[in-house]
Amino acid sequence: MFVLGVDPGLSRCGYCVLRTDGRRSTAVALGVIRTAVDDAVPQRLAELSHDIREIIDEFSPQAVAIERVLFQVNVSTAIGVAQAAGVVMSEAAGRGLDVAEYSPNEVKGAVAGYGGADKEQVQIMVQTLLELPDPPKPADAADAAAVAITHIAMAAPRVRAVLR
Repeated sequence: MFVLGVDPGLSRCGYCVLRTDGRRSTAVALGVIRTAVDDAVPQRLAELSHDIREIIDEFSPQAVAIERVLFQVNVSTAIGVAQAAGVVMSEAAGRGLDVAEYSPNEVKGAVAGYGGADKEQVQIMVQTLLELPDPPKPADAADAAAVAITHIAMAAPRVRAVLR
């Protein structure tokens, strides 16, 4: 089973595709989709949509997990993050995929055992849990991996049922 984890953002959208057998997860794709800040927002959203569609086509995930936007100090950043999340959810739902959202605290709690963990702690735990040679960088990619890990942990009974 494949799960696509996403840390939404308009300038940098982290993604991670995990393959899991219900007990062990392996990162098969991990990175960041970038859009040019000088381009118009509709163009950037179209680029993000295209790139997410390609990831879904290549890996055929059964679920997409997205970090939920709860609060941002910068309103314009929050709007871009929400727009990016909407594009990802639309692409996934349009394909009939399960879509789940997790708060930053849920993700940090599931991965690091503490909802107040910092970015570095999350990166190190993602490295450990996925047996990566180095902590994933940038932080957006690590956050996307953490979201995918969270989904697998939260949906464990359903994941095992699908794999049987």
